[in-house]
Amino acid sequence: MIALTIVLAVFVGIALGMLGGGGSILTVPLLAYVAGMDAKQAVTTSLLVVGVTSAVSAVSHARAGRVQWRAGLSFGAAGMAGAYAGGVLGRFIPGTALLIAFAVVMVAAAIPMLRGRRAPEATTAHGLPVVRVVSLGLAVGGLTGMIGAGGGFLVVPALTLLGGLPMPAAVGTSLIVIALNSFSGLAGHLTGLQIDWALAAAVTGAAVAGCLIGTRLITKINADALRKAFGWFVLAMSSVILAQEIHPFVGLAAASLTVIAASMTMVCARFSRCPLRRVTRLSMARPAVA
Repeated sequence: MIALTIVLAVFVGIALGMLGGGGSILTVPLLAYVAGMDAKQAVTTSLLVVGVTSAVSAVSHARAGRVQWRAGLSFGAAGMAGAYAGGVLGRFIPGTALLIAFAVVMVAAAIPMLRGRRAPEATTAHGLPVVRVVSLGLAVGGLTGMIGAGGGFLVVPALTLLGGLPMPAAVGTSLIVIALNSFSGLAGHLTGLQIDWALAAAVTGAAVAGCLIGTRLITKINADALRKAFGWFVLAMSSVILAQEIHPFVGLAAASLTVIAASMTMVCARFSRCPLRRVTRLSMARPAVA
């Protein structure tokens, strides 16, 4: 199973490199259900994997000028405090509760993937609102520290809204925040828990290698289509976690809803491309001839 874990970690890294975030959401399920770690070890190891992989990804974004250091370090400083507290608190939360919370976060992360990213209009930040930055940074950091998720799906919108950053800069800057939060959360967990460092290093190395591959493939694949497909996959994985940790019926119900939603999306997309509908739209758009 260790070999399978390392192979799958490469694909997690590829997803992270191609999507610019979100791929790390699969690290905890991979470590818990494939590597056989208990929930708390999986969360702790995930923080190491996510932190190192995000830091490596941030280097390439920084070289391209897509990192706003002031915004990233301001948000990250607040997030580190929350992440450390979340890491310490996570040691006292039952493993099952952590995994259920992680499944909820997976659903929350999948929704913006399916809706697609909208690049907001770039605005000029005359200074970050300190109170909101600290509050949101603490909240996102606490979530990262407790359940091992990078929180990029929360950090990116926060940076665009609070810092006025355009989407490319928000994505690059969010990687700095995620890395800082992950390392701080890892420190919180390690105050009372030991992990398998050899396996953690192997998984981290595989994820980093996959991330580098993903950054090279990103120009060859439709990123929007990939993001939506990955969003459906994340929803399916959340159903597996709910089935394992609550009851098979709950997982089956969640999986059924996912299948129904995916089917309706496909039908609606096909109907929108229907030739008859196009003809109807054209006929309605023509001006009436007297």
